[in-house]
Amino acid sequence: MTVTLIHYLTFSALLFSIGLFGLLISRNAFRVLMSIEIMLNAVNINFVAFAHFLDPLAVKGQAFSLFVMAIAAAEVAIGLSLLLLIYRNRMNIDMDSFATIKW
Repeated sequence: MTVTLIHYLTFSALLFSIGLFGLLISRNAFRVLMSIEIMLNAVNINFVAFAHFLDPLAVKGQAFSLFVMAIAAAEVAIGLSLLLLIYRNRMNIDMDSFATIKW
């Protein structure tokens, strides 16, 4: 059995749907952050799959994927540091408690 573009797109859509479900349902900020990471990984799979099947000699999809991974790493570092600071002050990381944070 050969793996086609449809297989990659189906897997990516399933992964994106799982991330979107976690993003919409979860009230925990850490789970929301992880759901965003799952969605970004689904986008990376799409980039690499389309790059492989449309133009195998070019590395445009892989370059975009590396760029998304770098942005995701920065997002996780900043997000986790903010969650740690909020947890130290509030002893809670529910999304509902973020509305009470003001300057």
